[in-house]
Amino acid sequence: MQPLSLHFLHEQAGARFLEANGREVVADYGDAEAEYRAARESVALHDATYREALRITGEDRTSFLHGMVTQDVKGLVAGASAYTALITVKGAMVADARILRRENDLVLDLEPGLGAKVREFLEKFLISEDAELHDATEEQGVLRLLGPRTSELLGAVLGQPFAPLAPNATRGATLAGQDVLLQGSTWPSAQGVEMWVPRPGLETVWKALVAAGSGLGLRPLGWRALEVLRVEAGVPRYGQDMVDTTIPLEANLTHGISYNKGCYIGQEVIARATFRGHMNRKLAGLRLGTAETAPGTELKKDGKKVGWLTTVVRAPGSGQFLALGYVHRDHLEPGTVLTLGDGPAEATVSALPFA
Repeated sequence: MQPLSLHFLHEQAGARFLEANGREVVADYGDAEAEYRAARESVALHDATYREALRITGEDRTSFLHGMVTQDVKGLVAGASAYTALITVKGAMVADARILRRENDLVLDLEPGLGAKVREFLEKFLISEDAELHDATEEQGVLRLLGPRTSELLGAVLGQPFAPLAPNATRGATLAGQDVLLQGSTWPSAQGVEMWVPRPGLETVWKALVAAGSGLGLRPLGWRALEVLRVEAGVPRYGQDMVDTTIPLEANLTHGISYNKGCYIGQEVIARATFRGHMNRKLAGLRLGTAETAPGTELKKDGKKVGWLTTVVRAPGSGQFLALGYVHRDHLEPGTVLTLGDGPAEATVSALPFA
């Protein structure tokens, strides 16, 4: 397991750890519910440096990647970021990613464990283009700030008022003597900011944020609390809610698809599915009540399988369980009651994001 760069700082804060596809992740700091509340009510800081990254250089880097992903890469200006999917010629997902376009390269920010897989996929199609792929995981890491006091915290640590960033918009800044790139985040609230930090500067930046946030209710946030926030926001995660057979439209990823960009790998499948107007199944929210149920549990209607659960979390303070799962299109109406497995427990379909 590849340890986190800031392992010792997390350990000092009482962290407990888990593994995510070969990389170390902070599970929690002893009180996941308090971490969740900080993200909802004040500000929370999450170490996402377990994520992996690829960097693409060369004169043809933009046109090459443009033809490999569902998003419009050519339309991104330097400093812009966008969410995308990589799919096969049959429309099935290889991975999802965030693209960051910089002056001299493109960066793909990926889920842990996907760097080698995505690189292999891209290299299969890299024939005569002037483009080169580099493992950039150890060059920089992502720290996430979540919560309504995010801008207040950044203003304190930057020494000047911080104007909130629109989703995916970026802004350069010098934080604790380190050059960082700040990016607007879309969940769990519009106030979130993700920071792209050079690996050597991670400790300095983390300590500065913790110190500045001491009077603002800041708490470090682990994976378990982040998963609750993710499910509540209706955000699928590759490897959990999306796999190699998932078509992006099934997972509600229309925001990661450009319909005006021209040809790319898998475009025909996406175009046909869009023209048809529906998918046979789609990702939905499900309220499970007090039924603690495992991911993979079947969803049934009148004894017939109509879907399955992908992620299950317990909503802090309520004892109620929420889930993401795939449901047949005939049963997607919010309020539809489905049976969990062989019953008697039930799940109620909910619109996403959860209220």
